[in-house]
Amino acid sequence: MFDLFRSRDKAVRYLLGALLGLVALSLVITLIPGYGASSAPREQVVAEVGGEPVTVREVQQTLQMVTRNRQVPNEMLQFYLPQVIDQIITERAVAYQAKRMGFQITDQEGGNAIRSMLVQSFPDGNIPEEGYRRFLQQQGQDVNQFEKTVRQNLLQLRLANIALEGAIVTPEEVNREFHRKNDKVKVEYVKYSVPANLRSQVTVTPEEIQGHYNSAKAQYMMPEKRTLGIVIADEAKIAAGFQVPEAQLRNAYQTQIDRFKTPDRVKVRHILVKTTDHPKEDLPKLEAKANDLLKQLRGGADFAKLARENSEDPGSASRGGDLDWVVRGQTVPAFEQAAFSLKPNEISNVVKTEYGFHILQVQEKEQARVKPFEEVRQQLATDLNRETVGNRMQQLIDQARAEISKAPQNAEAIANRLGLTYVKAEKVGRGDSIPEIGTSAELDTATASLRQNQVSEPFQAGPNKYGIAVVTQVFPPRQAELAEVQDQIRERLITEKTARLSEQKTKEALDKMKAAASSGDLAAIAKQVGGEVKQTDYFTVDTAAEGIGQGTYLADAFSKPVGSVVGPFTIGSDVFIAKSTDKQVADASKMSSTVREQLVLDLKRRRATERKELFEDGLLAQLIKEGKVKKYNDTINRILANYRS
Repeated sequence: MFDLFRSRDKAVRYLLGALLGLVALSLVITLIPGYGASSAPREQVVAEVGGEPVTVREVQQTLQMVTRNRQVPNEMLQFYLPQVIDQIITERAVAYQAKRMGFQITDQEGGNAIRSMLVQSFPDGNIPEEGYRRFLQQQGQDVNQFEKTVRQNLLQLRLANIALEGAIVTPEEVNREFHRKNDKVKVEYVKYSVPANLRSQVTVTPEEIQGHYNSAKAQYMMPEKRTLGIVIADEAKIAAGFQVPEAQLRNAYQTQIDRFKTPDRVKVRHILVKTTDHPKEDLPKLEAKANDLLKQLRGGADFAKLARENSEDPGSASRGGDLDWVVRGQTVPAFEQAAFSLKPNEISNVVKTEYGFHILQVQEKEQARVKPFEEVRQQLATDLNRETVGNRMQQLIDQARAEISKAPQNAEAIANRLGLTYVKAEKVGRGDSIPEIGTSAELDTATASLRQNQVSEPFQAGPNKYGIAVVTQVFPPRQAELAEVQDQIRERLITEKTARLSEQKTKEALDKMKAAASSGDLAAIAKQVGGEVKQTDYFTVDTAAEGIGQGTYLADAFSKPVGSVVGPFTIGSDVFIAKSTDKQVADASKMSSTVREQLVLDLKRRRATERKELFEDGLLAQLIKEGKVKKYNDTINRILANYRS
């Protein structure tokens, strides 16, 4: 295990930005229990990377996580699945190559990374070992696998940093990017919108429905249905009547006493006048603004109101400058010194930090103390209850799965004996609603490849519920009768006819605009297509052009002279033609060093991403050639076939 619990240092910040994005993606793609189970049967392995398997179970659980909360509709899974598999294999291959190149991740580096990732759940940086395990268990994750995945992602990050450090950006490129981001134009435009009532102009006859059905029967299959026995471990049911003994509560208090120590802290609010992104010559003016605000406060002005109207701290301004409780080591030194030297309700002088000029007010102060047992009794009881019940839920569902795997016909009796809920779902398919569960992408994914009398892996059956499912009967896909799909066919034909009619109307408007574009007379064009000439305010290529959409649609207006015609072009079912009327060219000579550094970093990241993609493609091809990466297409095709059906 990483050296996570012996150290109480604050999380290391330099990894946070890049690592959170990288690990967040990996949590979706690879952070699932059972990874590396070398005993997996050959038919359950989709690939091997450096001798370690990528299993069907991993792929299924990845999809389960992706489809949670309907991030990806069920009908899109068959298209998304190959990307998921490729992503898993590529990430494993990059981490494997990094390890081959001699990169290593120390326990301290891993521990720092984890503390950074869990800072929202453990804001004081104190992560008790049992709390860490329980937190991961609630996420359906295993400690060893979680830490293995963190190592893997840090290895990937090392290679990504090499690509970033090797990227070179010239001053000319920085200036071009500055202009691309900051130059503004204003345009006049004419818009033609396809009539909204086209659908009402479309009809479909019974003969057309029959003819389409006869010519495309193979497209209309009734999907596979299954009868399932579902066993559910419900936290509320298991927890009913459970009470943590007093002795256990007091023992937990003594063993976790550090958890209830609170350091010196102050409840503080502030007003910030930022100096970052300002040239040095602006500092006197900014300091004068801060002093004016201080003068208003000394005269009785409302602190919260002034903060909302004037503070440039995006995290606290809307809350009247409130930073809540602050402990030592949490803020920059000058701010900390001022905060801890003030008395309650006292307002500071103007305090200068690297961020700007601050005015602080301490609202409350608390000395370091240990919270007494009675104050934390309920919190301890809740935590111990949840921990005990959570462990019991996992034990019961694992026991039920083991017993049902041996005797699937006795699933209901086994569930009743263990005090679990049993639900029978007759002839259900993907996306169908299930009693006690509702519509569950997790259940669909967990049972996708199961056959009769097979038992699923545990899945999230709802808030604070675990479940397993046994397939008791399978009803194979079959040819649909016309009566079963005629409404579907009618809707499809109406949609197709409406789309063709819309395309026809759009093409007519596009042709008219093209013919008139050379004149540049937007008023005449508007008259031809039944529209009107409108005008936007100034916009950049990365912001929205009012009434049109993203500025990228009008990219030509930034490079062509004022008065040039742009288009016609289509956005959805709308046709536009525009003419630039004014242009504001940003002054690159006034670019601040902070802005320049950010542009350089952005360009380096863009270039590094391009290099990374090329590197990954080449690396994967080389590892496949060396036999270090093996893809088992028969298994992949079998999974795809299950999702397509």
